[in-house]
Amino acid sequence: RESVQDQGAQTSPRSWTKRMNPDLDALATRMYVTIDDALKAHPHWAPERSKVGITPKLCDAELVTLAVIQALLGYTSEARFIRYARTRLRPWFPYIPKRCGYSKRLHRSGQLLTHINAFLARQCPSCNDNLWLVDSTPVECGRSRETAKRSDLAGWAQYGYCANHSRYFWGLRLHPIPTPSGLPITYALTGAQTDERETCLQMLHQPTSTPPGGSSSQTSATAQPTSKPTSTPAA
Repeated sequence: RESVQDQGAQTSPRSWTKRMNPDLDALATRMYVTIDDALKAHPHWAPERSKVGITPKLCDAELVTLAVIQALLGYTSEARFIRYARTRLRPWFPYIPKRCGYSKRLHRSGQLLTHINAFLARQCPSCNDNLWLVDSTPVECGRSRETAKRSDLAGWAQYGYCANHSRYFWGLRLHPIPTPSGLPITYALTGAQTDERETCLQMLHQPTSTPPGGSSSQTSATAQPTSKPTSTPAA
C-alpha cells in the first residue's frame, strides 16, 4: 500500500493510465479477496435488496475495491475515474458501470463502507497501539454573511479563530484521534467555538462495546452544537 501511495504522490492520475502498476494489482487482488471473505462472514453488512429483481452485475466487494483504488490514485472526479477504469481496469473488473450508476451505488453503500473500514482497521497492528494523538483543524463552510444566514449549517457552524493561519472563519472544527502511524481511531465534528479539551474528553469517555475502528453510539450535534460533538468511529 505504501508503495502505491508513494508512486501516486509523485505522479498525476493521468500518468497512471500509461502503465499497469504491479503493486496496485497485488493490492487490488488482496483487497477484493479480503472484502469478499468479510461479506460472506457478515452478510448483514451488505445493503438490503429486494429478493425479486435484477442482481447487480458489480458485486459489493468489487464496488468497495473500486472505491479504494479511486482513493489511492487520487481521483476526486468520479467521471474521470470511470473513464480510467474502463480503459485500464478491465482485466480486474469485467463489468464497470457508468458514472451515474457507480455514484448511486457508492452513495447508497455508506453503512457497508463503514463496516469494511472498521474491519480493515482491526486488521492493522497499530489498531492496538497504546499511544493516540489528538488534534483539531478548522472546516470552513462559507465566507459571506448571506451564506452564514441561509446555509443549512446555520445554528451548528459558528465563527471561530484559527491560530495556525491567524484568521477567523465560519464553519466547523474537526477533531481526529489517530495513532502515530496515521490510523484514525475516531473523530468528531463540532462548532468552531467548542472547547477542544472538552470535546476530546467526551470522545474518550464515550461508551463503546467495540474495539477502535468499530461502531459505537453517536451523539447528536444538531440539538446541542456547542457542547456535544458528533463522534464517529473511523478507520
